[in-house]
Amino acid sequence: MKICLISFDYWDYDKHIVEALKRKGIDANHIDISNFRYQYKGVIDRVSNFFRKTFTKSNIKRIKSQEYVMEHLKKLGKQDHILCIRPDSLDLSTHQFVKEQTDHYIAYIYDSCKRFPIDHLLNGIFDDIYSFDLDDVKQYEFKHLSNYIYQEKQDLKKSFKQDVFIVMTADDRSPVLSDIASKLEALGISFTFIIVGKHEPKNLHPGITYQREEIRPETLKTYLEESGVFLDLIRPGHNGLSFRIFESLAYQRKLITTNKTVAQYDFYDPNNILIIDENNINLDSDFFKTPYSPLPENIYYKYTIDNWVNMVFNLKS
Repeated sequence: MKICLISFDYWDYDKHIVEALKRKGIDANHIDISNFRYQYKGVIDRVSNFFRKTFTKSNIKRIKSQEYVMEHLKKLGKQDHILCIRPDSLDLSTHQFVKEQTDHYIAYIYDSCKRFPIDHLLNGIFDDIYSFDLDDVKQYEFKHLSNYIYQEKQDLKKSFKQDVFIVMTADDRSPVLSDIASKLEALGISFTFIIVGKHEPKNLHPGITYQREEIRPETLKTYLEESGVFLDLIRPGHNGLSFRIFESLAYQRKLITTNKTVAQYDFYDPNNILIIDENNINLDSDFFKTPYSPLPENIYYKYTIDNWVNMVFNLKS
């Protein structure tokens, strides 16, 4: 069986799908658009692209990235399944080409269609469309599929460098993060909060670190290993589960989240997961005093990458 994944894998989450498929003996390949680099030929090329973007809404870098996908797919040949993650990143014509290279073309959307619309791709391009967002599933009749646990389960730990950890982009959630920092400080609970972005948000709590440099996966892994509780602040308009939730399951760490939908899932345990209201934050100090309660293995497996690929590609366990 031949399976190809097409995605922009900046955070190295998607590569685990290919690794899981290869462990099953499948001929799996990944066309990672994040590896594409367009080099301007000179000043004239750069200026020409500026006017092209301004007046024709086209972008030479986007055009070349689409060609990058198609050229790689031509070399791979016909596929039994092709999965495209974040399908809004490709033009309709590119999707039409990809569809011709497989018997089963699948889309997975791990962001809200409010942020990245795909209305132009809903007319028969995909054989199956999966989404992590419950609202989008209801509105567009997608198949619901959450993100996944992509790493091995970690051993339970009893001591940590800091109690609570989060890294997030600089956006509208910043005031909520400052509020949480103030409340943790009042409770005497240690935290490491990092905000990444081009511009530092105003009125940040002094205990929050702001930086322009992105945190790479290997650095994130270190922070997760050193933290006792993970913090998850849902983006406005999202109704799906972020990877931070699945990382908390893999690391067997407690979680504080503003995502109320987490209570609908069978892994939810109020001892392990504290749901807070961003408009009225209440942190129960007792939550930090009790140990993590391990999940039953059958529930844990449902959210692993191994089970995820079985569902998407209709494979046997």
